[in-house]
Amino acid sequence: MLKPARISRIVPDSIGEELGFEVGDAIVAINGEHPRDLIDYQYLCAEEELTLEVLDKHGETHYLEIEKEYDDNLGLEFETALFDGLIQCNNRCPFCFIDQQPPGKRESLYLKDDDYRLSFLYGSYLTLTNLAQREWDRIAQMRLSPLYVSVHATEPDLRARLLKNPRAGKILEQLQWFQQHRLQIHAQIVVCPEINDGVHLERTLRDLANFHQGEMPTVISAAVVPVGLTRFRPQEDELTPVSTEKAQAVIEQVQQLQQEFKQELGTNFAWLADEWFLMGREELPPESHYEDYPQLGNGVGSIRQFIQEFHTVAETMLPSEINPPRRLTWVVGNAVELAFQPLVKQLNAVKGLTVELAPCRSEYWGQEITVTGLLTGKDLLTSLQERDLGEGILLPSLMLKDHDTRFLDDLTLETVSRKLATPVFSVTGISELIETCLSDSLPNTMSKDLTGFDQHSFTGGNFSEQGQPPSLKGVISD
Repeated sequence: MLKPARISRIVPDSIGEELGFEVGDAIVAINGEHPRDLIDYQYLCAEEELTLEVLDKHGETHYLEIEKEYDDNLGLEFETALFDGLIQCNNRCPFCFIDQQPPGKRESLYLKDDDYRLSFLYGSYLTLTNLAQREWDRIAQMRLSPLYVSVHATEPDLRARLLKNPRAGKILEQLQWFQQHRLQIHAQIVVCPEINDGVHLERTLRDLANFHQGEMPTVISAAVVPVGLTRFRPQEDELTPVSTEKAQAVIEQVQQLQQEFKQELGTNFAWLADEWFLMGREELPPESHYEDYPQLGNGVGSIRQFIQEFHTVAETMLPSEINPPRRLTWVVGNAVELAFQPLVKQLNAVKGLTVELAPCRSEYWGQEITVTGLLTGKDLLTSLQERDLGEGILLPSLMLKDHDTRFLDDLTLETVSRKLATPVFSVTGISELIETCLSDSLPNTMSKDLTGFDQHSFTGGNFSEQGQPPSLKGVISD
């Protein structure tokens, strides 16, 4: 159902502020057109002359005539990117993270995003199985490219089996459609042992590589990620967890194909998510391996990039000594424990500063190896309850809901801090992490900016609560 685009923020010193817009006002129409989503809004607002139909927060309708420079932004932000609602998934993938969650949490956690508009705007993955012809036409007309597509397998019967949807078998025809319209995609493959691995994985990657041709390749890159399973998943799902031996086998298989693709295509093309190396207990590739990080949002090279950036930033920000001395605890998923030890050593080289790494596994999800973004409030309480945490906990903000203080299990930052009897500092990015470590007086607030930090994938789908940019790219859904 199409709703007015309700404003959640007005950028300071913008055209919107000058016109007197207020939070709670809504855009109904632009030059007589009713925008379906943020894409329509941006397209319609590019014109130099605009007539806006506005419904103010008191329910009164106004018409505004605006003259501006072409492409000037009005400086308005909205409650959701989708004014006509989320296009939800019509598949029944057994590895879908939405179906591997416990019941009774906030409603937005159970929305299955399969919306091409969120894919274009924020890089979330979709399957292409639920698009009516008018949506295909719109993608072509508006040149919505690149999109991010969960392929999983190119063999029609196998993909239909994986997605439990007979329409899923049309993936090669759909790739040809993108090729004919000179539009591009990034692909991902969630590897489920004994189902789409081995010869099936090789076939999928070779099929996708065939679309990486010419000046404008249709398939820009392909990410290979391991299936993520939780203790809440249905018992009849026929899925097998990824073992150390399986991870090592997939690494070897894909690396051999990378060498071949490098010679033929001039790029590695197929990329292994960092989890493979963590699960396989193998060294991460060097920074040079990742080219321009085409699948960073899928956890491909995110750890290596974070480590490199940390060393660079730390060299310029870290002093030789601080006073008064302080001790802090840095919480991360146990997947990055070994990789982050050199970073902790660099912090602790500052005289007076002691940072202790607290790698946690997820008892909540029932996973031996856990990435930072999937840790919950319960996991922190379980792991840290009996530990001396010093003067505070450094918490990567990606563990929290965007612009909120709730973990995935709905516990709040305040609850965790109270039960641990320790301040919790939610930090975004490397600079803020280091600034918090060095602060003469640790901030009173327990929560700073709640976006970003160590983007790292887990399963190969996406979690984006109703129209919001996904903070855990590649984490939940199919």
